[in-house]
This record gives sequence, C-alpha cells and structure tokens, in this order.
Amino acid sequence: MEGLLIDHVQPGSIAEELEIEPGDRLVAINSQRLRDIIDFTFHADDEELILEILKPSGERWEAEIERDGDEPLGLVFAPPTPSQCGNKCVFCFVHQLPKGLRRPLYVKDEDYRLSFLYGNYVTLSNIGREELDRIVDQRLSPLYISVHATNPTLRERLLGRTDILPILDVMRELAAARIVMHTQVVLCPGLNDGEELARTVRDLAGLHPWVESLAVVPVGLTKHRRGLPALEPVTALHAEAFIRAWQPEAERLARELGAPFLFLADEFYIKAGLSFPPLATYGDLPQIENGVGMIPLFLDEAARVLKKVRKGRPVTATVVTGESPYRYLAEFLEKLSTRMGATLNPVAVRNRLFGESVTVSGLVAGKDIVEELTGRELGDAVFIPDVMLKEGEGVFLDDLSVNNLEKALGTRVVVVEATPAGIVEGLRVVRSF
Repeated sequence: MEGLLIDHVQPGSIAEELEIEPGDRLVAINSQRLRDIIDFTFHADDEELILEILKPSGERWEAEIERDGDEPLGLVFAPPTPSQCGNKCVFCFVHQLPKGLRRPLYVKDEDYRLSFLYGNYVTLSNIGREELDRIVDQRLSPLYISVHATNPTLRERLLGRTDILPILDVMRELAAARIVMHTQVVLCPGLNDGEELARTVRDLAGLHPWVESLAVVPVGLTKHRRGLPALEPVTALHAEAFIRAWQPEAERLARELGAPFLFLADEFYIKAGLSFPPLATYGDLPQIENGVGMIPLFLDEAARVLKKVRKGRPVTATVVTGESPYRYLAEFLEKLSTRMGATLNPVAVRNRLFGESVTVSGLVAGKDIVEELTGRELGDAVFIPDVMLKEGEGVFLDDLSVNNLEKALGTRVVVVEATPAGIVEGLRVVRSF
C-alpha cells in the first residue's frame, strides 16, 4: 500500500481540523512521495505544506496547511513493518528461544530505519547503494551497528552468510558523511576474541569520532540451543581474564581519543566478581541499553537516594530480580530497610525458561517468578522491575500478566522502575495501601 497509514489523530490538532481520520493514508507532502515515517519527518518541517491524503474509499484529497513554526500536525502513524533479517548468526538469541513465548519475540528484524528511529542494533548486511545514499542524504544519525568482527571472512562466518558488503567499507563511507555510529561486538570465545577482537577495536577506533562508542558484550546461550554451531560460554575465569586485559585498553583508548570509547558489558564484571570502574568512565552512558553501565549507575544513584530517605510506617515487601544484579540490589535493600524502617527482601529468580546460564532480569519469565515465590512469606507486596515486562502491555515474556501473577501469588504486585528511586517509590505506594 502506498503512503503511511494513520493510526490516530490527536484531538485539537491541525489534522483533526482538516477532518483527517484514522484509516486514511498520507501519500505525499509537497509532492514528495512518502515511504515511511522517516520521509514524513524529513519533509514535514516547512511551515507551508500540501498533504495528499488517500481515503479508504479510494478518494484522494489535497490539504493545504499554513502553520506557525513547528506546530505539530497531530498525525500518529501505524508502526512500520520492519525488514526481516536474512542472517544465520551463530549466536542468534532468537534461534535459541523455546516455544510458547509472545509471537513478536520470534521476529528477527534487520532494518536501518529502526536503528535510526529506536536505537535497534543492525548488521547492515542487507544494505545496498540506495539505502546508503538515503542514510547520507537524510542524515540518519546516529545508527547502531552490530559489527562483531571487522575481518570480512570471520564476519561472514559469524553472520552465516556471504553476500554482504565489507562492514568497514560501509562504515568509512558513513563516517565520511559524518554519520555517528554506536557499535557492538557479541563476544564468542575462540571466534572473535583475542587478536580478532584487537583488530576490530583498532579498526573501529580508527573511525572515531564518527564511531562514537564500541560495546563488547558476552554471548548469551540458552538451554534450547539445538542444531546450532557449538559455542563456548563466557565463564567466570574467562570474564576475569577478559577484564584484566581489556579494561586497561579501554582506559588507554579514552586517553588517546579524548573520550570514553570502548565499553565492557556489566556481565563481565559480575561473572568475574570484580569491581566496576567509576561511573565517570562511562561518559554519557551511550551503551546503557546494551547492559553497559547499568550497575555503576544503580550504585551511584543508590548512594544518593540513601542520603535522602526517611523512616515511615513499617511494611514488608519482596523485591524480585534476576541473578546477575542480586548482590548489588541486596546490599542496597539492606541499607534502605534500615533507613526507611521497612523490611525489603530480595529474591533472585532462577531462569528455568532459558536455562540457569541466563541471569539478567529482563529475561525472567512470569511462571519462573511464580515457582520461585510460591510457599514464601511475601509480605505486603511483591515488587517487579519494569524491565521484566513488555512496555505498555504489562505481560512477561511467557505472556503471563501482572494480574495473573497477583492471583497466583495471592498478594499485591507493584511494578517499579528498576532503579533505587523506583524501589523507594514502590515502598511509598505500599504504604499508601
């Protein structure tokens, strides 16, 4: 279908005054045909606009608009259908999922537009001349790129395909056009570590400042990994050796480049049992959504929160977490309980769904929480961190809802922001019951 499907129209907006309705399609702006929301954003900046609207009946309208400054049109579009991933990455997490999860979890997208719009990581393996020209022409910056290795032969092995442009050639062209890039390497022991990782880091650092950051994250392996290439997990010993080798290199690069560049995932420090670098070394946390700097940020905020809280009515709550952050959360809750006159009991949920090697909070399933908490004294409420739920829908990976969880546990469930301040706010909610 041509144009952009209008999902809804904001009340009191220009679009509502023009009687544009949900179900209409915006086909063009000032005679420029629209392929997606990026085209809309690019062409909708002028104060004088001519919109071409396609009605469901097939009728076409033209609407002329004169507006003040950047007054919004009030159009909200249906989400774009992403381009599908044609890679067969040896470490792909989707290929390791069990049956019975939410259907969208099995969809693999590989769409540079979603990288620009939402910060999704993409390999750019399906990119061609037309897409590269568009990125440059429309200044689609920043982009988030899964590099994994700059050695073309190794990268093809990791991605499971051979018909791809050398990633360094693509990134050099983007850097020449001043497109900012954030990058990542999923570290697979024995494949893209050692000298290959050194080559990748060196190549990407050579494109700084347009390659603004590089995160190295450990490969995630589930118990459902069947019929896939054998991969070695990142063990505690491997993580310790990795940190001791690469943290000094990250510090050296920061000095050389004048800004933090190489970031090592929190999971390495947790597995190794080593202390984190100071929060200041993470810069403006460009890789926090990638699991880099979350614990240092939590610890920094925890120290500030503990200075402000005061005692209140005694209550008891159970605070659910994954196994990775348990130690840091437990230390904070012990101090917070004393300061606020409450009893906050942390519980680390073993990941039965994916296997016990998966320890992050964001991959904890609702049924695993039920199994972990059944038979325990839970107190006045159970706190669930928001990262365990699909945003806006309140369901876990296995489609269990918060209401289902409340019924199964027989107690109130309070969804809290996964921060020290979020836990304090959750405590205030419980005290208001």
